[in-house]
Amino acid sequence: MLESYVTPILMSYVNRYIKNLKPSDLQLSLWGGDVVLSKLELKLDVLEQELKLPFTFLSGHIHELRIHVPWTKLGSEPVVITINTMECILKLKDGIQDDHESCGSNSTNRSTSESTKSSVKQRRIPQAAPTDPDLPPGYVQSLIRRVVNNVNIVINNLILKYVEDDIVLSVNITAAECYTVSELWDRAFMDISATDLVLRKVINFSDCTVCLDKRNASGKIEFYQDPLLYKCSFRTRLHFTYDNLNSKMPSIIKIHTLVESLKLSITDQQLPMFIRIMQLGIALYYGEIGNFKDGEAEDPTCLSKDTLGNITGTEDETRVDLQYPAQYKGQELYSQDYEEPQGWVSWAWSFVPAIVSYDDGEEDCLGNAPASAIHQQRAQTLKDPIVSVGFYCTKATVTFKLTEMQAESSYYSPQKVKSKEVLCWEQEGTTIEALMMGEPFFDCQIGFVGCRAMCLKGIMGVKDFEEHMNRSETEACFFICGENLSSKGLTYLTNSLFDYRSPENNGTRAEFILDAAHHKETYTEIAGMQRFGAFYMDYLYTMEHSSGKGAANQQDFSSGKNEDLGIVQEKSTKSLVVGPLDVRLDSSAVHRVLKMIVCALEHEYEPYSRLKPESKDEKETILNPEEVTSLEEYIPTRHTSVTLLKCTCTIFMAEFNLLDRLLPVIKGGKNSSNFTNAPNFQPLRPLPSIQILVDKINLEHSVPMYAEQLVHVVSSLAQPSENLLHYCYVHCYLKVFGFQAGLTCLDHGGSYFFPAPVIPSFSTALYGKLLELPALWAKRSQTVVTEGIFELPNLTIQATRAQTLLLQAIYQSWFHIGNISSSAVNETLMNEVFPTAGVKSKNPLPTLEGSIQNVELKYCSTSVVTCASGTVGSIKICAKAPGESGKEKLIPLLQGPSDTRDLHSTKWLNESRKPESLLAPDLIAFTIRVPQHMDYCRHAGAVFLCSVQGLAVNIDPILYTWIIYQPQKRTSRHMQQPVVAVPLVPSVSRWKEDELSAGSAPLAKQQSYQASEYASSPVKTKTVTGMCQEQMYQFSEDLFTLLFLSMVLLEVIIDY
Repeated sequence: MLESYVTPILMSYVNRYIKNLKPSDLQLSLWGGDVVLSKLELKLDVLEQELKLPFTFLSGHIHELRIHVPWTKLGSEPVVITINTMECILKLKDGIQDDHESCGSNSTNRSTSESTKSSVKQRRIPQAAPTDPDLPPGYVQSLIRRVVNNVNIVINNLILKYVEDDIVLSVNITAAECYTVSELWDRAFMDISATDLVLRKVINFSDCTVCLDKRNASGKIEFYQDPLLYKCSFRTRLHFTYDNLNSKMPSIIKIHTLVESLKLSITDQQLPMFIRIMQLGIALYYGEIGNFKDGEAEDPTCLSKDTLGNITGTEDETRVDLQYPAQYKGQELYSQDYEEPQGWVSWAWSFVPAIVSYDDGEEDCLGNAPASAIHQQRAQTLKDPIVSVGFYCTKATVTFKLTEMQAESSYYSPQKVKSKEVLCWEQEGTTIEALMMGEPFFDCQIGFVGCRAMCLKGIMGVKDFEEHMNRSETEACFFICGENLSSKGLTYLTNSLFDYRSPENNGTRAEFILDAAHHKETYTEIAGMQRFGAFYMDYLYTMEHSSGKGAANQQDFSSGKNEDLGIVQEKSTKSLVVGPLDVRLDSSAVHRVLKMIVCALEHEYEPYSRLKPESKDEKETILNPEEVTSLEEYIPTRHTSVTLLKCTCTIFMAEFNLLDRLLPVIKGGKNSSNFTNAPNFQPLRPLPSIQILVDKINLEHSVPMYAEQLVHVVSSLAQPSENLLHYCYVHCYLKVFGFQAGLTCLDHGGSYFFPAPVIPSFSTALYGKLLELPALWAKRSQTVVTEGIFELPNLTIQATRAQTLLLQAIYQSWFHIGNISSSAVNETLMNEVFPTAGVKSKNPLPTLEGSIQNVELKYCSTSVVTCASGTVGSIKICAKAPGESGKEKLIPLLQGPSDTRDLHSTKWLNESRKPESLLAPDLIAFTIRVPQHMDYCRHAGAVFLCSVQGLAVNIDPILYTWIIYQPQKRTSRHMQQPVVAVPLVPSVSRWKEDELSAGSAPLAKQQSYQASEYASSPVKTKTVTGMCQEQMYQFSEDLFTLLFLSMVLLEVIIDY
């Protein structure tokens, strides 16, 4: 009589989701061992009710359903359920982009929920199996468990379609099979035992194809695009660990998926639709749409919580509950019924019992029990399991294509779409892991070992990477990050079900870190980069009880009593680390990236959620001191940290420039179709470039988790504390370490010249904060709305005139429209900037070097005024030039602060001064205040205060020599004429190195008022041109001397 026990179980699942099914016919067929049902219609309302998604099923049917039950070998052979051709079509519910529906009263929600539960129970009543006195209950339960644990499900030709606006997304899986496996992951008939409380399953997906097409107004697809994903196969391993044989739900669930090769293809027409689909997923994840339906929530504020601890946009802004300081009613999220999930997380969590074949009969047994007993028993039996979900990809490739219409030879032939690959992204060793235990703990880690981006073929008429160009792969690659998978190994599979070293594959029980402090100590940035190497992200969300109970004790929160819960402390941290990366910004890369941006902006869709305008509540809530103290105890925040390590960015001179066709579209204009194709492309070699190196960039961002609710409460307080005001701001910190820049050049062989430094290494920091919802603070004129602080300890810039001309040429190549010819960069200019290694220049050019120290700028704005203040410690500009003996010497041109009180006297010029103390006043200190509106000028007028210390200026002919330099055209790079530096006046005395410090005077120990002892001039010849040039230099020197004496005389007059 096994049929009387197994048949109701199978019938319950079949009859629950299929329409117009006669139980009597199904029962007779099942007893025969095989069932074949054709042309079945699915119960769409039941699917929508159980999935709880913001989607509506337009249609759903199964072409053929086969069920094979081996009655004679039921204990050794699996039940096989085969579905041939299953198709479902979905769309967003009507009005999903409008404001969320009101939550309704609690009584209405309870009644709806109770009616739903009663209807479910009514369906379960006729499914009860008859009792058989010949079979012991233990044997029946064991047999049913073995049958359910070994059911094989086979789906052939699964088709899922999603339609929205003009988007048609279809997923077609040729074959999918789920079966039970052994400890070696081989197909077997297994069951849990007292010695091995583990159940393993495998799901194989074959030939998965994803298409994304655009339909017209009539709903038809005129042109079919290339598939996003074509015939991709992957496998999933499921690992369930139970505490004992009688457990209804496993304590540990692991679901890991591995894809060997993932090849995605996106065309320019598919890109806007693909972004739209991603926005839909983000909106669902953050709970912006489809969170609340009838009978799901009892919170009158209609808050929706996601795993990020995010509460967004359907709260009633006209009401602030008095219980808000008790962690913004966060405890109410756990005081509701277990069967009433909240948003995305609870929706996903509701599938856990279905995945592990959880028996719902227990709920029926609890139906007549008191409410307190139900809560108590659920707290013991429905303990949230530990769930680990992972996705692993060995190699992924994303190709971006541009399409064009191609007409057939015949007039009546339809047009075809022709695509051309222009950009490719390759990624190796990708890992996406999520670990959760109920709603109070969620952790997600994403990383990959290496990636790179490459240019393919031509773009916008420029054939820069066509096959006949014979360009190397190194030139085509413009983005490299991380390492190769061959050198890194299979570290991305660490502790996964596909790792032979994992505990599950070695017969041991896995251990998980569910404590926030221990998690941060273990999963550091260094550990993440050691595992991956290119990119690592760790997101952690925890919800802990104020009494010290961690997330592991979260089942105690469902007691149903808010007053016993205390304060729930929520924490959300995101840490992102990007490993060593090399970015090459040349014409080919920039135009391809901008073309993708233009294609993404060609179609604009309505946003899924709109921001509500900021408004001040008419009724302000007055809080008592106890509630304010409770609010200050803990305020949840979301903290984000982004770190970039060892970044190299090379900006090349533009070889072609068609930005006039792309930038107007990005800026909001229209693309001009009246343009001709670019001329033939010829690579420019050597190709000069600017190379930027950064040791580390760190960005930290902090924002209150419930910003709107917090600001509503704090803005209503008469005198909020500094702590409360601090959490009402968005804080941002930016730190840059080891930033340096220089000029380099790419030669014909693809190698770089030794870089010529322009900006030596320096570090800087920037801090800013922005007030949340400024409209709510309009009556508080003293409250800071925006504040920023910039600190720069030291910055030095050095360059010859040839280097500045090359920088100017690189700048003009990007901002002047047109093609860049090889003659744009002079040969002599390249020789001066990048001298031949081992060859000493006969006429080195002077170098100007400017440095600024101890810069601090502050900015602050309120609703009334805008203020700015700052200090500059010192400024120094000098020239580096070779001396008579070949030793480089410094010529100061501008220096401050300097003691210029005795500048007019001869004694000041001849004496030697030591560096001033570090406690010397800053060179420049200023304060500016400007009113925001002219109406407030009477109460807050404009103010400008400035203090400037002594500043010494030396006008030297070397500056004129640096300015008038012009490269001469040469026929060959190796043909160089000797250029000798000849001083205009004899040297009287030499500069002393100890007199050129930050506090010294620009001139020292000279017997005359001669401005300098050094000047460079061209080679003296006997031609008339040479004589005139020498006279011009002499005249310029005399003019500079006269200007210097005039400044000294003016200083004396001012002192008197």
